[in-house]
Amino acid sequence: MAKELEPPPADLDENPEWTAEDFDRARPFSDAHPEFFAAWQKEKNKGGRPKVEHPRAHIAFRWDPDLVAHIKATGKGYNARVEKIMRNALAKGEL
Repeated sequence: MAKELEPPPADLDENPEWTAEDFDRARPFSDAHPEFFAAWQKEKNKGGRPKVEHPRAHIAFRWDPDLVAHIKATGKGYNARVEKIMRNALAKGEL
């Protein structure tokens, strides 16, 4: 059977209110622990997708459901096909 925990002493305050002196002594984490901050920055900036020179922009259109169904019915890669159609129309001056 688990032993019951004793309550903490009545005078224990784990999170006391800060005084003006506490605020005066406070320093940013980067100043107080530069070696840990540098390691954290290095770790934080690691990984993820590589940056591209010309990232693609996300936009949204509200199209009729029958048009969307027809485009999606053409199979995988329909985004690229729609982009090609739009580029051709732009080159012809239709947009």
